[in-house]
Amino acid sequence: MASTISPTIFREYDVRGLVDQDLTEDAVEAIARGLGTMVRRAGGKRVVLGRDCRLSGERFARRALAGLTATGVDVVDLGVVPTPLTYFAAYTLPVDGLCMITGSHNPAEYNGLKVGVGKRTLHGEEIQELRRLVAAGRFAAGQGRVEPHDVVGPYRAYVGENLQLGPRKLKVVVDAGNGTGGAVAVPIFQALGLEVVPLFLEMDGRFPHHHPDPTVEKNLEPLRRKVLEVKADVGIAYDGDADRVGAVDERGNVLWGDQLMVLFSRALLEENPGAAIVGEVKCSMNLYDDIARKGGRPIMWRAGHSLIKAKMKEAGALLAGEMSGHIFFANRWFGFDDGIYASGRLLELLSRTDAPLSSLLADLPETFASPEIRMDCPEEKKFEVVRRAQAWFSARYETVTVDGVRITFPDGWGLVRASNTQPLLVLRFEATSAQRLREIEQLVTERVQALGREVGA
Repeated sequence: MASTISPTIFREYDVRGLVDQDLTEDAVEAIARGLGTMVRRAGGKRVVLGRDCRLSGERFARRALAGLTATGVDVVDLGVVPTPLTYFAAYTLPVDGLCMITGSHNPAEYNGLKVGVGKRTLHGEEIQELRRLVAAGRFAAGQGRVEPHDVVGPYRAYVGENLQLGPRKLKVVVDAGNGTGGAVAVPIFQALGLEVVPLFLEMDGRFPHHHPDPTVEKNLEPLRRKVLEVKADVGIAYDGDADRVGAVDERGNVLWGDQLMVLFSRALLEENPGAAIVGEVKCSMNLYDDIARKGGRPIMWRAGHSLIKAKMKEAGALLAGEMSGHIFFANRWFGFDDGIYASGRLLELLSRTDAPLSSLLADLPETFASPEIRMDCPEEKKFEVVRRAQAWFSARYETVTVDGVRITFPDGWGLVRASNTQPLLVLRFEATSAQRLREIEQLVTERVQALGREVGA
């Protein structure tokens, strides 16, 4: 049977849409059948399934189970878990694919699926292959079994043994944002001897206290206040499915993904001289310059968890990261993005020094950077606007076009790219002075707005 499903839910590196509008229960079951068929074609027979705590998760999981088992695939059902635990299960159990039902950092009315064959999440053309398979409706047939499995215990034990904390006794505030991360992370940190002050640990798919996206500064405000109030050494925040991490230092200053990457890359390069490290196009020039200064090999690549993982493997990189707080360790870890494990590595690093976290980046050259600026742009127009921006800026400036267009000036840069998850353009700017930052931002923004008008966006 062929299925009529909105093609817009098939994104660059996952499936995502508004619940019951774009992403329906029928769509979830059809996609699960498509995934099961791909697993069977690859010679596989067993898939691991997890879901986050969104309100639609339980019924979507039921339909995913129905779809997968209808193709003859056995399902290892993890229940409600952070996304990294589904990846962990895929790497440590004898399974041939994975399916995680999650809306990640998106608002409560969204949900989605991260899917993989083998240990790898599908992206790009593979996602489109899945879309075509679902549209054709020619699925494998059979009757698979469902086996519940506890992955939380093995994960906690593995991470607890993996992390090697130093002598410093840390106080850490953990803000789970009512997502899935806190219930897993806090017991790990407590077992390692840390004093943990919990915030919003209760799982609630409505996310009543604040939206669980640590890239937006206002979402970190409760964490900042609590860190200052209890005089903690560091604050940690997770997004809804805990594949991303955010942090604030003891003064309440936010550490963005690229700043965390500077800390991680320095520690890594001390033990692994010359290592390749991947950053994405939104990261500060400070990150790439610092990696090079410390003898590492910096690689600038496209944003997106599946794309970064693929690039890491290709380059043999030991570390990768995104501004969004996706951090990927292939050093002592599996190479997938894991906010809980990344926060553990930050605590490990901090426990081995007596210096306050705020002092560890004090030697970086001062730059002035904008946050991510999100410009509304219709889903069907955003990629055309970016194509025109690439052509216009590349004709006039030095550019990097691996993902949108990053325009390089002698004293800064600007970026324009399409969001892979929402009807938005994402812009970011950095410069050596506040005045130059404003100039670059104005130049790029005005041109993008003009190009948007040209295509009727």
